[in-house]
Amino acid sequence: MAPRQNHSMDLFFERVISRRDFLKTCGILTLSSAVIPHLLQTAHAQEGSIGFTQPVEALYYEQLPEQKVRCSLCPRFCTVPKSGRGFCRVRENRDGTYYTLAYANPCAIHIDPIEKKPLYHFLPGTTVLSLATAGCNFTCKNCQNWDISQAQPDETYNYHLTPAAIAQLAQHNATPTIAYTYTEPTVFFEYMLATAKKARALGIRNVYHSNGYINPEPLRELAPYLDGANVDLKAMSDDFYASITGGTLSPVLETLKNLKEHGVWLEITNLIIPTRNDSADMIKDLCQWINRELGPDTPVHFSRFYPQYKIQNLPPTPVSTLKNAAAIARAAGLLYTYIGNVPDVDEENTFCPHCGKKIIERKGYTISRVAIKENNCSFCSTRISGVWQ
Repeated sequence: MAPRQNHSMDLFFERVISRRDFLKTCGILTLSSAVIPHLLQTAHAQEGSIGFTQPVEALYYEQLPEQKVRCSLCPRFCTVPKSGRGFCRVRENRDGTYYTLAYANPCAIHIDPIEKKPLYHFLPGTTVLSLATAGCNFTCKNCQNWDISQAQPDETYNYHLTPAAIAQLAQHNATPTIAYTYTEPTVFFEYMLATAKKARALGIRNVYHSNGYINPEPLRELAPYLDGANVDLKAMSDDFYASITGGTLSPVLETLKNLKEHGVWLEITNLIIPTRNDSADMIKDLCQWINRELGPDTPVHFSRFYPQYKIQNLPPTPVSTLKNAAAIARAAGLLYTYIGNVPDVDEENTFCPHCGKKIIERKGYTISRVAIKENNCSFCSTRISGVWQ
């Protein structure tokens, strides 16, 4: 289905905000003191507020009888009655026209290391301007950002920041990349797409961390403006997706293959939850699928679970389980395997798959050495997959 034509996004008054007013906010909106440079201190002030700024007509929906609409952005295909909202909480039917309440309305923005996304093979050691709005199309019981992902824009403290303003912030702060992250970027698709276009025009790259729950057509529209992605592949199990996320597995697998086909640099995160998706067979199935469908050079991050949100009764993932997962991945033929949320483990470093030498040395999000020259291992000249320049 083709997206509805919508020119209202082009009519936004593009303006940036002052450092003083940006730093007023507390709570949900998180900002580094480095976010707003001196160049922007004299810009128009913009007050943060609870709620949304100006609704914009959504893309990817169709109008139905009785002023209902059917959303086609994600695999839920929500049918929304008049005055109702979709599952994601950020799209509203107003008299038969579907609106996004997330456009230019972020509730979180911060400068992060790119390794935090996590992206380990994408411009290591650089910074990224990260942003998110309220809402999500999953209901993960273990979500670490549930206070904004399971909220709606009416409930979060937001700023009116247009796509041009976001791109300008990245440019003036010398962050070579913008990341759409923290919550599910699919739910603020229109905002992400418009911002990615503005960023690309300034030579700034775009990455996102996603649950992969998006339909193929909107992904095809977004992919030309995406340079990298980290997608959560939570388990090779429909039962796990149904019970933990409220979603389904097959659309995520399709998204992963589509991203690869579009040439977007792809890394995968698998959060291992004790007793839920930690069996050797489940991990082996996941690794074999990645090798077969995406290629052995796809980096995989096995991440440690900590009890939070609705799963408080399980312990943190044993480090031995994570190390075993990394070993299973290597045995399945995957070349780059990592362990996340665990300090001081060898698996946070990158090793050349040919000579075995350490070519990127990490401690947490800090890079102390990169031994890659012109995309190749500095020791044996083997090509190392990634985006290095």
